[in-house]
Amino acid sequence: MASLHIASKANQATSIPALLVATLANHKDPHASITINFQDAETLKSGGKEAVELVPKSGASIHGSETVVSYLAKSYSRVSVDPSPAQKERENHINEWLRRTSSLYAVDFKSVEGPMQELDAHLTLRSYLVGYTVTMADFSIWGAIRGNRVAYAAIKKGSMVNLCRWFRFIEETNPWVPAAVLSLNQTAHEKKAAKSKDGASYDIALPDTDKGVVTRFPPEPSGYLHIGHAKAALLNDYFAHEAYKGTFICRFDDTNPSKEKEEFQDAIVQDLAMMGIVPDKTSYSSDYFQEMYEYCLHIIKIGKAYADDTEQMTMRDERMNGIASKRRDESVEQNLARLEEMKKGTEEGIKWCIRAKMSVDNPNKAMRDPVIYRCNLTPHHRTGSTWKVYPTYDFCVPILDSLEGITHALRTIEYRDRNPQYEWFQEALSLRKVHIWDFARMNFVRTLLSKRKLTKFVDQGLVTGWDDPRFPTIRGIRRRGMTVGALREYILKQGPSRNIVNLDWTLFWATNKKYIDPVAPRHTAITQAHAVTATVKGARTAAYTEDKPKHGKNPDLGTKKVAYAPTILIEQEDAQSFAQDEEITLMNWGNAIVRKISHSINPLSLSTITGLELDLNLTGDVKTTSKKVTWLATEGQELIPVEMVDFDFLITKDKIEEDENYEDFLTPETEFRTTGWADGNVANLKMGDVIQFERKGYFRVDKAFQHGEPAVLFAIPTGKGGR
Repeated sequence: MASLHIASKANQATSIPALLVATLANHKDPHASITINFQDAETLKSGGKEAVELVPKSGASIHGSETVVSYLAKSYSRVSVDPSPAQKERENHINEWLRRTSSLYAVDFKSVEGPMQELDAHLTLRSYLVGYTVTMADFSIWGAIRGNRVAYAAIKKGSMVNLCRWFRFIEETNPWVPAAVLSLNQTAHEKKAAKSKDGASYDIALPDTDKGVVTRFPPEPSGYLHIGHAKAALLNDYFAHEAYKGTFICRFDDTNPSKEKEEFQDAIVQDLAMMGIVPDKTSYSSDYFQEMYEYCLHIIKIGKAYADDTEQMTMRDERMNGIASKRRDESVEQNLARLEEMKKGTEEGIKWCIRAKMSVDNPNKAMRDPVIYRCNLTPHHRTGSTWKVYPTYDFCVPILDSLEGITHALRTIEYRDRNPQYEWFQEALSLRKVHIWDFARMNFVRTLLSKRKLTKFVDQGLVTGWDDPRFPTIRGIRRRGMTVGALREYILKQGPSRNIVNLDWTLFWATNKKYIDPVAPRHTAITQAHAVTATVKGARTAAYTEDKPKHGKNPDLGTKKVAYAPTILIEQEDAQSFAQDEEITLMNWGNAIVRKISHSINPLSLSTITGLELDLNLTGDVKTTSKKVTWLATEGQELIPVEMVDFDFLITKDKIEEDENYEDFLTPETEFRTTGWADGNVANLKMGDVIQFERKGYFRVDKAFQHGEPAVLFAIPTGKGGR
């Protein structure tokens, strides 16, 4: 038995080609038996710091991806999908592409752009690299591109049309390929998770923790929390309550009355509680409006801020080009007078804002005289019409962090350019300094986390609301079927890393499956469309019921009634797969032999099966049948109408670039409803219950059954498939 060892932390452009070729060998060659092992390291301990090592059945070990791939290609040449003998010229072409794989290793676009353009040109009018069938060359090159984050990013942008077409074609026609890549990534993730209780390294050495730790989560009550906010809240809660036994404050940043509502504020409190986050203190920026106004007066008086009435677009252009405002050197008295007008909300006052006098042309544009106070006549949801001027977030946070005793401000890396600004305010106002720690925000493929864009989806009616199951809000993913335990585990496993990644939803929902599978009662549903009525000979004449466990491995869930009758319903898709006189297994009943298959006489649907006759064979061995099918008795129970709803992503592209309009990538259809019949026990399910329809998947009850109205159940992703 040969064994392939792969360093899971290595450049995947060097490891995935060997992984795919070895996996292909195992799939296609009955004589191949290659064990694949992953080591949680950047290089293997043996093999001269290489990322890949092959230990054959006999002979010396082989090191290095290119050498290993070449060896595997020669040793398992029979794995080619083409059954005809390989000709010398064809072998030479394959070997040439195997050698070219190394040109795609460098994680530098300038280095791989040329080889990728050559590939794009070569693949014009071609489906495969060599000949008319897939070869090891395709998998080796595909693996190098998939493993190279720079090359893969170019593929996702879609600029090289032929190369992108080929890349998708190889992936879609060989489903084991993405599965193999997932095994590498998942193994690396699991080994990393095993290093600590919560699955990620939290050893970030926060400074000055001996003096106590106080963290904060400052949500703006202008929308519902999404999964990105959840990470910030959970990390701040973790470091305050678990890592250092300190204090955690939830402070609502309610400084923009135009966007904020008490509805959002209440929802945030509820969502935090649902995630098990209990702040030691809840405060509001609006509690400090007077103090912050006084700091604004002070910063003007010391000559470090000024009033400005420059038109918004002009101000933006001046900041971008490093041009000083014409108001920058106005006197303190003039600036204070204009702030007073702003405070009154007069016709003159609403023309002005207050800007910090930081810099005109600092290379960091966040330092170019940012606005710190602006006029807003909209009544505030907590303070009413008391105030007409409000501080900006960037002015408010460094002040309140200092006043409230925050010791460590943990915030996402998107604020990094504004960290010097944060420190400038505390220095200028002689405030106590606060330590800042940046962590990467969570981005997901084909998902928008911008509150502004999510609000547009709601306002335009593209979704049903903030709790729409297609939304990345906490309420949306909870409604889709995510459990609190899985949500906490997944987010905490990401840890406080500063590495920005575009996460796939696969592991997110796979984590959830671990939580729901042991406790989800099993039920049966049959799709209504073209459901097949089957007559079961040998069954009792009268319908009857038996008590069966709701879950074969969890007796604590209790029992359910299973009805048996001589007439049952079977899925059309299952019936289509039956052969005359074939023995099948009726799940939770026993074996049966298919004696008669009736087809539609409608010339437009001759292939549709309209009826079956089965001979019950309860002495048959269920282990010998290849088809285990679900069914429902038409008597002995009330069949419950159900709507099973599945969803697709709202956008079609993995990542929307800054220069792209997300509205150009909206998925045309994102909701899919299937009507069906379910067993009588489904009538007792309540909204929020999670079940499994056997052979269909896991579902969450969104609307319970009421007479005259079907139960509505949302399909819960499990980490498999595209949605």
